[in-house]
Amino acid sequence: MSRLDGKTAVVTGGGSGIGLGAAKRFVEEGAFVYIFGRRQEALDAALAQLGSNARAVRGSVADLGDLDRLYETVKSERERLDILFANAGTGTLAPLGEITPEQFEHTFDVNVKGVLFTVQKALPLMTAGGSIILTGSTAGVMGMERFSVYSATKAAIRAFARGWAQDLRGTGVRVNVLSPGPTRTELATEVVGEEALAALGATTPLGRVGEPSETGAVAAFLASADSSFMTGGEVFVDGGLAQV
Repeated sequence: MSRLDGKTAVVTGGGSGIGLGAAKRFVEEGAFVYIFGRRQEALDAALAQLGSNARAVRGSVADLGDLDRLYETVKSERERLDILFANAGTGTLAPLGEITPEQFEHTFDVNVKGVLFTVQKALPLMTAGGSIILTGSTAGVMGMERFSVYSATKAAIRAFARGWAQDLRGTGVRVNVLSPGPTRTELATEVVGEEALAALGATTPLGRVGEPSETGAVAAFLASADSSFMTGGEVFVDGGLAQV
């Protein structure tokens, strides 16, 4: 029996990158997966890979109405939610002195406000045994040039998990942070560039960039009963970048 047989999962930012890597693994492990994202073409391409045990809902985590529509769909079709991977995120490079209000507001809207309401609006559908996974980052614990706003949002994610683990006492619902390091995704390549990403990967003890499938494997662990005594924690999938 696969670890996630019969489970229902939602993956935000599920059309590409780490979200798609996790969605693939969840389906392989037996879950029915809803992927949520802004770009219809990416969602369609992802569904072609995921097969019949997946469904796409288009929308933005920064739009509370879109989140309501997502969970109304899950409730009407599946009645409950077992796994939530609040993964959608964004970021831009800007050094102190050049950060604009628009950059700040957009990054916090998606990475902090978006995660908060992604989780809060999911809670009525979740029951004991449910798992909430938040995407953090090595940037949340490391100083990174021109990346301070993004880093601040990921530090907030870590604080959310600690506080929410306390808020969820007695519910049987767990919440943990999954923090990737340099990973081969469209967003990472777009933000830092392919050469810079490869160079960052080379600085890790494993000497390379990670793949979304590797992060997805750890997401499946956090989603499953194999991690049943874990909550309020953070797991790094970073090739050792922030560990040594």
